[in-house]
Amino acid sequence: MVHCSCVWFRKYGNFIDNLRLFTKGGSGGMGYPRLGGEGGKGGDVWVVAHNRMTLKQLKDKYPQKRFVAGEGANSRVNALKGSKGKDCEIPVPVGISVTDENGKIIGELNKEKDRILVAEGGLGGKLLTNFLPLKGQKRVIHLDLKLIADVGLVGFPNAGKSSLLSQVSHAKPAIADYAFTTLKPQLGKIMYDDFKQISVADLPGLIEGAHVNKGMGHKFLKHIERTKQLLFVVDISGFQLSSQTQYRTAFETIILLTKELELYKEELQTKPALLAVNKMDLPGAQDKYHVLMNQLQNPKDFLHLFEKNMIPERTMEFQHIIPISAITGEGIDELKNYIRKSLDEHANQEDDAYHKKQLLNLQISSTISYSEPPPKNCY
Repeated sequence: MVHCSCVWFRKYGNFIDNLRLFTKGGSGGMGYPRLGGEGGKGGDVWVVAHNRMTLKQLKDKYPQKRFVAGEGANSRVNALKGSKGKDCEIPVPVGISVTDENGKIIGELNKEKDRILVAEGGLGGKLLTNFLPLKGQKRVIHLDLKLIADVGLVGFPNAGKSSLLSQVSHAKPAIADYAFTTLKPQLGKIMYDDFKQISVADLPGLIEGAHVNKGMGHKFLKHIERTKQLLFVVDISGFQLSSQTQYRTAFETIILLTKELELYKEELQTKPALLAVNKMDLPGAQDKYHVLMNQLQNPKDFLHLFEKNMIPERTMEFQHIIPISAITGEGIDELKNYIRKSLDEHANQEDDAYHKKQLLNLQISSTISYSEPPPKNCY
């Protein structure tokens, strides 16, 4: 295969989630007018998903200029039909969305060995083309990575998401005791006694205004589109990014996180969600937790505390609310059990919906077959 490289990339930390590539299909081969010979078709450029690939590896491995497929062979006396040019494969991680220069989606690669044709090779010279070959398709494409995980952690910086991920899985994220924003997504796996595994993604921390690309902005929000469920993580003591920003209580934090999701993409609010109330080991945490539970049970009674543009259209409904301490381990086993229970319930609901749809299709098809008049005999 012919391999070449990216010409532009965007990164944060060492993590790259977006690449801009130039691709070009191979030119076709020359035809052979006197004997009616056809030139070979130019090679195609494909994007192919691999489980162990990252965009950073792609960028490092192919640091030149572009991806160009091989040219088709010319027609000649001893080979009137020219052979096809070599295809060019671009190895990418699973979870890639491929778009063209105008932002139109070409396709998505969601599992190992998924492949998308991004630049087609030109036709070889033949009678229809006056035996002249055609050039290959030129295309600038964007590779956009959206992590695929069972659970996406949602929370403001310093909510304890990294500490929680290290508690529930074998991941080793960077952890700091100040308003610290994870610079790259961290993936961990919760391992259960019966060998069941659930993947959890700790994604760069949201801040107010993330929907308009403040802070990590869309770099964060786009990654939770592919998670099956959300796990909100909030500090029971509330949150303040810096001395220049406003202090937010735990309840205000939840409302603002919900608003950020809504402003980015309303469908995110329909995902199943759990709430982990973290740092319950701190003094006064129990009293604050009782206040928070009262606020969550009667959210409308407290929405007058917010400016109108900060109030979400619909408040988040959490399937379970679990008080935890990522430092002491309090509530962690309970949280892991609820995560699994919630995912299993969601999977069962999807199965039920699928079977109902299949049954409905069978009923419709049988109704149509019985209602149609019998066919007339043919002579």
